[in-house]
Amino acid sequence: MVLILGRRMNRGDSRAQESRVTKRKVFEMDPKSLSGHEFFDFSSGSSHAESILQIFNEFRDSRLFTDVIICVEGREFPCHRAVLSACSSYFRAMFCNDHRESREMLVEINGIFAEAMDCFLQYVYTGKVKITTENVQYLFETSSLFQISVLRDACAKFLEEQLDPCNCLGIQRFADTHSLKTLFTKCRNFALQNFEDVAQHEEFLELGKDELIDYICSDELVISKEEMVFEAVMRWVYRAVDLRRSVLQEILTHVRLPLLHPNYFVQTVEVDQLIQNSPECYQLLHEARRYHVLGNEMMSPRTRPRRSTGYSEVIVVVGGCERVGGFNLPYTECYDPMTGEWKSLAKLPEFTKSEYAVCALRNDILVSGGRINSRDVWIYNSQLNIWIRVASLNKGRWRHKMAVLLGKVYVVGGYDGQSRLSSVECYDSFSNRWTEVASLKEAVSSPAVTSCVGKLFVIGGGPDDNTCSDKVQSYDPDTNSWLLRATIPIAKRCITAVSLNNLIYVAGGLTKAIYCYDPVEDYWMHVQNTFSRQENCGMSVCNGKIYILGGRRENGEATDTILCYDPATSIITGVAAMPRPVSYHGCVTIHRYNEKCFKF
Repeated sequence: MVLILGRRMNRGDSRAQESRVTKRKVFEMDPKSLSGHEFFDFSSGSSHAESILQIFNEFRDSRLFTDVIICVEGREFPCHRAVLSACSSYFRAMFCNDHRESREMLVEINGIFAEAMDCFLQYVYTGKVKITTENVQYLFETSSLFQISVLRDACAKFLEEQLDPCNCLGIQRFADTHSLKTLFTKCRNFALQNFEDVAQHEEFLELGKDELIDYICSDELVISKEEMVFEAVMRWVYRAVDLRRSVLQEILTHVRLPLLHPNYFVQTVEVDQLIQNSPECYQLLHEARRYHVLGNEMMSPRTRPRRSTGYSEVIVVVGGCERVGGFNLPYTECYDPMTGEWKSLAKLPEFTKSEYAVCALRNDILVSGGRINSRDVWIYNSQLNIWIRVASLNKGRWRHKMAVLLGKVYVVGGYDGQSRLSSVECYDSFSNRWTEVASLKEAVSSPAVTSCVGKLFVIGGGPDDNTCSDKVQSYDPDTNSWLLRATIPIAKRCITAVSLNNLIYVAGGLTKAIYCYDPVEDYWMHVQNTFSRQENCGMSVCNGKIYILGGRRENGEATDTILCYDPATSIITGVAAMPRPVSYHGCVTIHRYNEKCFKF
């Protein structure tokens, strides 16, 4: 390779006549011997840009080459249009278009602080700025105005790291104002997780009504007990009692008053003068009193425990069998729909029995009758995790059903080995006695039984071995009498019913349908289909939704499927599987303390 340099010759040089420029060979290189490139790209890296930026900042300090003055709150900041435009699309639009500011030497900017502008320019000319708790808010607003997203995001990140019980609500409101979804969510989650501390600070008392409701209605609110929510709400109301007394009832709607300890409810809630002078709150107090007497028979959004208290609504599956003629199962297991976990409880005593009835009384579980020892009744104590024998039935039976109405247990119909029964018995747990009440209008076995709007409903069932009933028999405890209501659209036995929001839902009977009955309007409707035909399935209401567990299919085999039907959306989904296929089992919902995990 030959590198050639040229030089200009003097006119007097004789060789200049042939060529004005001579080519001189400097050195030669053999291309085959070259191991590198023929050229070298040199870069000083970011240090060059930093040094140039540093010089521009020195120019700014000495007002050298500055061509615009930014005026904020009367304070002047000499700057370079080129630097501002290179860093900010806001200034680029201002100076590069035909705006008035592009021609003027002095540009006034309103709506920001002079100190914020000083910090902003420090970042523009150095790429660095100190973000503090004192300047973060106005620095964020300034960087948002000038469309410096990197600085804006840095301020938001700094705010995330400053979350504290005393400031998280204010930062959340700031995030909401500026549409910072990530910061907003982190603030809300922080406040939910630290509610008891957050509620002690001034920011909590300054919340708006809707902001307060957003917190106290959440199932994710972390508290040690519901009393903490009530006390926080009352502090909020009393902070501006003249303005806030009008929304007291609306706020208390989201406090789970039924879950307050009965002593606290009587000694603190009912004696509060503001509540006593608010008649619109009486219905909420009445609901809490009824829950303290009736337990889980009362269901509303306010009776659902917050998971942070250690309690949750679980579905307990009692016994059952895997197939026709198969072994009866001794298992008592609970399923938590929120976690999908199954846990074992104390095994069912005398589990060789079959076709018994199961119901929940307050927060305990009753099992009555069955093919073997058909008069026996057992209660599962959920606090002690033990089964206790109680007073026996007056009439032995199986293929019957039980339901709780106004704190008393009713055993309905069934079979005694010879005939279908019209007999109905009522159990009072306080006296531990079973008493006969008015008999059914039609004797049936394997009906669906549930209570709703203060009455007992017996739906369908089998009057004999060969026929099924479509009758709906309704019992009124006040008159101790039965009435016939609108017939169910299908005549079936081995069906199951639950009540939710003053409506009755029925499934099973080897149909794929879920039917809904309105006892007030005396009207039936088809609401949804299941995925397969089944009978003798379990059915229970948990967390405001209806769960259908297991059951027997047309081929006689049991299934382990769990379906969830949401009446609010009319959507049915398969959510999980049971530990084993099962039918002829009992299903009830109780509240259970999560830390207790019994294995037997």
